[in-house]
Amino acid sequence: MEKQPLSLILKQLEKTFGVSFSFVDATIENKVATIPDPELGLEEALEFLTLETHLEFQFLDNRFIVIKKENKKRRPFVRTQRLNEVTVTNYLTSGINKLNSGSITIKPEKFGILPGLIEPDVLQTIQALPGVISSDETVSNINVRGGTHDQNLILWDGIKMYQSGHFFGLISAFNPFIASSIKMYKNGTPAKYGDGISSIIDMQLPDDIDGEFHGGAGFNLINAVGYAKIPISDHTELQVSSRRSLTDFLNTPPFEQYSKRIFQDSDFTNAQKNGNSISQNETFFFYDVTAKFLWDITEKDKIRIHFFNVFNDLNYDEQSTINNRDEVLNSKLTQRNGAIGLSYTRDWTDNLSTKVQAYVTNYDLDALNYDVLNNQRLIQANEIYDGSLKFDLNYNANDLFKFNAGYQFKEVGISNLEDVNNPRFRSYLKDVVRTHALFGEYDYTSYDSRTKLIAGTRINYIPKFDMVLVEPRVTFSQRFWNYFRFEAQGELKSQTASQIIDLQNDFLGIENRRWVNANNNTEVITINGKNIYPVPVIKSKQVSAGIHFNKNGFLAGVEGFAKKVTGITTRSQGFQNQYQFINAIGDYTITGVEALLNKQFGTVFSTWVSYTYSNNNYTFDSLNNGASFPNNIDIRHALTFAGTYTYNNLKLALGLNWHSGIPDTPPATNDDPNDNEIAYSSPNSANLKDYLRTDFSARYRFQISDTVEGNFGASIWNLLNNKNIIKTYYVLDDNNNVNKVENESLGFTPNISFMVKF
Repeated sequence: MEKQPLSLILKQLEKTFGVSFSFVDATIENKVATIPDPELGLEEALEFLTLETHLEFQFLDNRFIVIKKENKKRRPFVRTQRLNEVTVTNYLTSGINKLNSGSITIKPEKFGILPGLIEPDVLQTIQALPGVISSDETVSNINVRGGTHDQNLILWDGIKMYQSGHFFGLISAFNPFIASSIKMYKNGTPAKYGDGISSIIDMQLPDDIDGEFHGGAGFNLINAVGYAKIPISDHTELQVSSRRSLTDFLNTPPFEQYSKRIFQDSDFTNAQKNGNSISQNETFFFYDVTAKFLWDITEKDKIRIHFFNVFNDLNYDEQSTINNRDEVLNSKLTQRNGAIGLSYTRDWTDNLSTKVQAYVTNYDLDALNYDVLNNQRLIQANEIYDGSLKFDLNYNANDLFKFNAGYQFKEVGISNLEDVNNPRFRSYLKDVVRTHALFGEYDYTSYDSRTKLIAGTRINYIPKFDMVLVEPRVTFSQRFWNYFRFEAQGELKSQTASQIIDLQNDFLGIENRRWVNANNNTEVITINGKNIYPVPVIKSKQVSAGIHFNKNGFLAGVEGFAKKVTGITTRSQGFQNQYQFINAIGDYTITGVEALLNKQFGTVFSTWVSYTYSNNNYTFDSLNNGASFPNNIDIRHALTFAGTYTYNNLKLALGLNWHSGIPDTPPATNDDPNDNEIAYSSPNSANLKDYLRTDFSARYRFQISDTVEGNFGASIWNLLNNKNIIKTYYVLDDNNNVNKVENESLGFTPNISFMVKF
């Protein structure tokens, strides 16, 4: 395409986006560039022009943009390459884009605003996307196209994370202010990714040394946060961030609501009801720390060192008077995920690069629970050591073809301890699974960027099971009639680690998830008096196809999908009906349609409605006479309607979330009241009431000085204080009566935040 004078291109951008460029005439003199694709948003168009002209575009506010000559010190090593085309910019809100590679990208530093959020929380943000929901409002139970949370591969700078939430999943464990970009795949996953049969959530920290200091600090009513990018020399940089909760010394409205939500049916509340025992001195706190050291050894060689640590701690004392004697015992739960990694990148030529990454991540759950009234002590521990070595080769043959190939070795050791003093029982199990993987992928983009094809295969070999798994993946995208795009994706995937869910009878009455490795057994075996239940390698296959229309800020899209997952166990699904204590192997199949309408009125107003229909069913050969029945998270209909408004430095967002109730298994009408057990109706044959929640948020940005910016935010989760039942189960009381237990969602939950960036 013929290049045009930059001055003419800038005038066109000013007219299209309502912005104004400021520059010295000599800066753009004799500069020419290719006209950016008209489908690109403003930020993406400027990124394109940066590569074309080597100029810097700096936003002063939403309207004024300064153009400066490139600071060579800031951008020492830039390798020009063809980027994936942005097919939808400002998807729902600014900072969220959809690429023709099939991924959704989120850039927190450019993030606009979403209802109910005052910070660019990664795991909360993705729940605004069609096909993504949390059946219990937590970030530790994100369901992507009907999958369970452990079926999501969450990566932090290429390192697998086993803990995703603070405060039992109500708060994301990942600092929202340090990540530079997040990619999410629901299908058509690149071959370089293993695990994660439902989705990939890949968080990347900044990877370029810009030679400038950036930082920020602030707080909300739950935690305080700080972060900084610190240049050490022309070739080294340190990035650090940390958050620490205020909950152990400051009682705030959101903390009270979070506590009510998590502990509503736990030992805390039950102890207060029975009159014989009370809990006191409850303390809870969390923190997370991240660090990344960047060293550009030469123009072609880069080393990166990664560090991550997240920690949760809960303590409470249980006091009881037995035989006129006071008993006070301490129960506690700690949860941590630490990781360290090293990566080395070499640019052999402008078109060929390699990357080697090694990491070790450790997850540790330690729980001690005393039951004073029953003179019982329970110890639970779950520990993971995950080590990985990965080699990546990337070759850009030309503007049309790219290739990626590599090898990955993983060793995952998982141990589980359970120790009860009355009656005496102890079990300790440890499994190690090693995996070798080869992967290769071909990426073709037509010259006019209308056609995109990514096709690859990952081959996994698991020596322990002598198992070879061949997993092809494909993404195809075709633009037609200028404003329409057809997309089709397909993949086969597998994973060896999964979670089992401990429910009310296990620890403190709080849902507890523990990781286990696949053993690929076909039947129950007994080791040292302990039954070892089969845990297969989980496998999935998925296809999807859709058509999208995008013109003049109006987006309309519809996508159908079908997915089947085999090798799941009842212990991983959270049953609380007749199958709660049954161990069986089965599968689930989900089919559905996702639809989205999004209209943007310049940079001022954006509104959207998204709808997902899905039909999600289990099949267990040994349960329900082999007949299919609804999945525990079979949410048949889900609807989101929201809008955002921006006026100068003020941003407002209001949204409504509705979905049909999750399945429920009520007791049978002919239940025998004298048999000391509950007779249930057909599994998941009923549904809870529909879920409805309205959220609001606001954010205001202001300049404190030329180099310091202030941000004030406020949000209200569940603005109308709707009472939503998110889980129901049934128990027998001392008189053999069936009692219904209902868990409610978060009520009216306000929060405020203040942030200073410099």
